[in-house]
Formats: sequence, structure tokens, C-alpha cells
Amino acid sequence: MVRRPMTIRRSDSVDPAGQRWHERPSYPWIRLTASLLLGTIGGAGMYVVVVVLPLVQAEFTTARMGASLPYTMNLIGFAIGSISLGMVSDRFRVWVSVLIGAAFVAVGFAIAAFAPSLAVFAAGSFVIGIGNSATFAPLVADISLWFDRRRGIAVAIVSSGNYLAGGVWPTLSHALIEAYGWRDTYMAIGLVSFALIVALAWLLRPAAPAFTSPARATPHAARAPAVAAAERPLGLPPNGLQALLCIAGVGCCVAMSMPQVHIVALCTDLGYGSARGAEMLSVMLGCGVISRLVSGWISDHIGGARTLLLGAVLQAIALVLFLPSQSLGVLMVVSALFGLFQGGIVPSYAMIVREHFRPSETGTRVGLVITATLLGMAFGGWVSGALFDWTGSYDAAFVNGILWNMVTVAIALFLVVRGRPLLRTPVAAGGAA
Repeated sequence: MVRRPMTIRRSDSVDPAGQRWHERPSYPWIRLTASLLLGTIGGAGMYVVVVVLPLVQAEFTTARMGASLPYTMNLIGFAIGSISLGMVSDRFRVWVSVLIGAAFVAVGFAIAAFAPSLAVFAAGSFVIGIGNSATFAPLVADISLWFDRRRGIAVAIVSSGNYLAGGVWPTLSHALIEAYGWRDTYMAIGLVSFALIVALAWLLRPAAPAFTSPARATPHAARAPAVAAAERPLGLPPNGLQALLCIAGVGCCVAMSMPQVHIVALCTDLGYGSARGAEMLSVMLGCGVISRLVSGWISDHIGGARTLLLGAVLQAIALVLFLPSQSLGVLMVVSALFGLFQGGIVPSYAMIVREHFRPSETGTRVGLVITATLLGMAFGGWVSGALFDWTGSYDAAFVNGILWNMVTVAIALFLVVRGRPLLRTPVAAGGAA
């Protein structure tokens, strides 16, 4: 008997010679690849709007604060779409939410491409954000249903699609803008993205297999001590811990947004040109992919709260390094370090939720924290532009990011201290090994 490479149990047995394509052992890996590609393609709107920021500011004769508004609206749309399209995915399966997202992406890029004003361009970015959301959280949740023994790495790979988009789209979109202008580039990206997302969504049509993991078969009372103590996680009211995680999520992402949103504009202001800025953004987010994958391994060894504390402290150090950096080479190195330091912060929140809340609450509570991080990114991108307008440089914006980041450091340190008596007790919260 040939042993399958992964543990997938179906309720019906099919002879290998008669298996349909999606019933073969290799299909989960096909689905994983399709989900990663969807995350990469669907993340275009979040990063293209950063590249066109200086051009939009010049064409619509607005201040830097106004030019930052489309990015903020994109993330607000992403936050709203994460909830609504996630509900669609639960009710009608993930491929339906992906198709709806594809339609929003196409319409949003078209609105932005023909925008006669900054307000219309920002509205198009909002619509794009709703579409982008279909290629992140719903896909991460879906892929976890197709893997058992390798579930952790599968989820990490899919969640890296958004960062991989940041490593690809800034440089690619800048080259297209240089050749064809930003409006034609927006139309082209919208049409190509729509076609590719629809094609890849077809690969996601099969329903998830009905398998029973050992964790689901384990009685609730036999699960991890953290689940048994879920009434007072870390000795706090559940909603109190939830609130702390959301505040930490806002703080870390206000700080995180400063380099990600304004690095292209910063390079332009320093005389290096937007092309160098796009390259720095690609390097930053490409390093974030590495950080996101490695952070999963770190969390398994030291826990979610300590991983959050480590990432927040390192992110603060990178932000401080940006302040005296003026030369092109130093900025490139600091951008790479920033990517390596901050990529694992957001996934650590999911680990904390798994460690300290009941499994039945995980989806809702992780969704709330992710929404908080998106709102932090949206606010941070806008307020950094406002501080630039008020002061004439980005120094105040970097200091503002550092201060917000210290809020996250303080909360993470508090959670580590509160959890110290629990460190000797293994925590699994019902998840598969």
C-alpha cells in the first residue's frame, strides 16, 4: 500500500484509478500554490497606490496628507472586506468570495484609472481594498482545512502571499508607469488581475475534504491548560485581553506603515527618485516574507507573546535607524532590516489567541485583531503624511511611529510577565502538531 504524503481522511473511499483530479493526494499542494498566487496578485492594489503617491500628489495638486488618503481608504476597504467576504466564504465556499473579490478589484482599478479628482481616486482605492481582502484571510482559513500534519507551514505560505506581492508589484508597477503612465498602468493591472484571479478561483471550486483531526476528536477537558483557563486568560477578563491585543495591533501597525507607505516619497524628496524608492519597498517586503515564515518557527519555541515582544523591539530599533539615514546604500540596508524585523509581528497575534482563548473563539478574535492592525496601517499612513505637511520632513513621522510602537512593546512585555507562571506548562489550544 502506498502511503500518502499527508494525512487527509475523506468520508468516501475512491479507487485511485478512478479518482478525479481534485481527489488526488497532490491536489492540496495545487490548491496551496493557487492560494499563494492569488495572494500575490490580489495584493497589487495595496502597493501600487504607494508607488503612484508622488504622481497623484502632483496631478491633483494636493498636500502629502491628501495624497496619503487613497492608501488609507484601501486599507479601510480591506478591513471591511475581510469581515464581509469572510462571511461569504463560510456560507458559499471560498471560490465564491474570491470571484466577488475579483469583480471589486476590476471595478476599483477602473474607477481609479479614470478618476477626475483625488476623492474619486480614493473611492477607487477603497473598492480595490474590498477586492484585495478576498485573497488573504479567506484563503488562509481555507487552506487549513486541506492539511493536517503540514497545516502550519501551509498557512504560513499562504499568509506570505501579501508580502510577496510587496516584493513584486512596486518595481513592476513603477516600470509600467514609466513606460505607459499611471492611468494606463492602473487599467492594465485591473484587467490582468481580474482575469488571473478568476482563472485561479476555478482551482478552488472543490469543497474541503471531511477529515477528523486528533485535536477535534479530543474532549474539551483534555485540551491544553490555556483552554481550561479561558475564563481568565492570563488572569484577565477575556475581552480585556482582546482589547489589549487590538491596541497593540494598532500601535505596531501605525509604526509599520510609516516606511511602507512613504519610503517612495522619502527617496523622491532626497533626490534619489521614485525608482530607488520602489526598489527599497520591494526589498523591505521581500524580507518580510522571510520574517513571516521564520516567526512561525520562533513562536513554536518561545510562544506568541514573546515573539510579539521580540518583533516590536526590533521594529523600534529599525525605525530609530531610519532617522539619521540619508545615503542611498544605508537606506537600502535599513529597509531590508525593517522588513526582517517586522514581518512576524502580525502572525504572533494569532498565536497568542490560540494559546489563551477557546478554539471556538479563535476565528472571531483573530479577525478582530487583524482588523485593528489594518486600521492602524490606515491611520499611520495618513498621519505620517500630515506630520510631513506640518513639519516639512519625515523626522516627526518616524518619531510618531516609534512612540506608537512603544505602546505595543509595553503591552507585549505586560503579557510576557503575566504569562511567566504558565511558561513551564505546554500550551496547544487544540491545534494540530
